[in-house]
Amino acid sequence: MPAHPLRVAVVCSSNQNRSMEAHNILSKRGFDVRSFGTGTHVKLPGPAPDKPNIYDFKTTYEQMYNDLVRKDKELYFPVTFRISAVVFHRRKKARFGTSK
Repeated sequence: MPAHPLRVAVVCSSNQNRSMEAHNILSKRGFDVRSFGTGTHVKLPGPAPDKPNIYDFKTTYEQMYNDLVRKDKELYFPVTFRISAVVFHRRKKARFGTSK
C-alpha cells in the first residue's frame, strides 16, 4: 500500500446488503473502508407490507436487533430474513469497527 492509503466509501440505499459485501471484500484487502446509505433511514420489512420497521441511520445494528426481538420475537427471530440480516450486519460491521 502507498504511504497514503486509498480510502473507500461504499454506498447503497439502506446501508445494508450490497454495500456490506463490497465493504467486506475491500477491508480484507487492506483498504480503509466506510459504509453509507443514501436514503433518509434504514427500512426493514415489518409484520405487513405497509408497516415497515424504520430506523434512523444513527441506530446501531445492536439496537435494531433488540427492538425487533422486543416487538415480536417469534416473527423476527431467528427464522426470518429480516432478523438474520440484522444479526449478519451487526456481527460483520462490528468486525470493521463500525456499528452502523
